[in-house]
Amino acid sequence: MLVTNRFVVEAELAEAFTERAHAALAALAARPGYLRGQLVRALDDPRHWCLVTEWESVGTYRRALGGFDVKVTAVPLLAESVDEPSAYEALATAPPGGDVLVLASDRAAGPYR
Repeated sequence: MLVTNRFVVEAELAEAFTERAHAALAALAARPGYLRGQLVRALDDPRHWCLVTEWESVGTYRRALGGFDVKVTAVPLLAESVDEPSAYEALATAPPGGDVLVLASDRAAGPYR
């Protein structure tokens, strides 16, 4: 499961934002089910940031949001993200040079339902 939280941060607030984002990423990384995460910034407009995390499942992500450190550091930051869908399930994957593997959706029977 992939979670993308996008932010628009003015230049004068970027330093404080990155400190808060690093703390949020560390809190999320300490939770069970966390696989990896990154704080990224757009190359063509440095006001645009994204906190991207990957989780074993939707359940591990939802449980992570209930952890005390996450409630204190990550949830307030995530509440400031652009109001749009942020949690995505993987429906296809491919290793470098490999074939595409289609995955079933957790939403319904069969892929892409």
